[in-house]
Amino acid sequence: MNSKPIISFIGGGNMAEAILVGLKSNGHPSSLLRYSEPYDQRLDYMKNKYPELVGSSDTASTVEGADIIVLAVKPQVLKSVVTQLGSTFIKKPSTLLISIAAGITTEDIYKWLDVKQSVSIVRCMPNTPALIGEGAVGLYATEHVNEEQKDLTENIMTSIAKKVSWVKEESLIDTVTGISGSGPAYFFLIMEAMQNAGIEAGLTSEDAKELTIQTCIGAARMAMTSEDDLATLRKKVTSPKGTTEAAIKSMEANGIRKLMADAVYAARDRGQELAEILGKE
Repeated sequence: MNSKPIISFIGGGNMAEAILVGLKSNGHPSSLLRYSEPYDQRLDYMKNKYPELVGSSDTASTVEGADIIVLAVKPQVLKSVVTQLGSTFIKKPSTLLISIAAGITTEDIYKWLDVKQSVSIVRCMPNTPALIGEGAVGLYATEHVNEEQKDLTENIMTSIAKKVSWVKEESLIDTVTGISGSGPAYFFLIMEAMQNAGIEAGLTSEDAKELTIQTCIGAARMAMTSEDDLATLRKKVTSPKGTTEAAIKSMEANGIRKLMADAVYAARDRGQELAEILGKE
């Protein structure tokens, strides 16, 4: 594919908006960026804010001739959307299908397409920081996805993400969900707890919040730029018999490692459960 691809989004929600804006900002021609959105209010919002993009309420016209189709709808409605796309892939078998719908396997998507030829499908797990261009994204490609299509997928996802990781087994997408997909909420909870502790210890709500957030940002940036691994970084700021050591000992005694592991596994397992439920509907 020598020229820029036609990328069509089914669904014009927040994540689709973020990717469309990211692609446009990275120089992808607006005339080649399409989206369909069934809700009039949302469609009007998108058309008014991004008049240069190609928006419609009609999915069929949106995907006509597309090189890449991005499924950006809620998992509960994905089956009804995908079952209408079979003819698109019969007309243009080379079309790449990218799904950002949580909990729906590529096997289910292919089953719902109900076509005889092979289809290139990539399953994607973004997270909410993608909405501000700070996302972490996990990707899985079926055997029919070629290297060029993988590159195209990465180009799309790097418009919203600072980290894109491919996994070799689709089941690992559920593990990605447990780490980065659900992960932002873990940090929000930790920050919330830190802020509350600061308030209880006498700080103002504003000071406790700002100190907590900046501490998280600073620690994250140190982790990103340092050659040390995370355990070494922790040890370097934990002086023997000091305040940090006292805090770390308290956290270890209260089972912080098991608590975090249980959270990751719970999110992973729930992702697998949802895949089974949604795949049967």
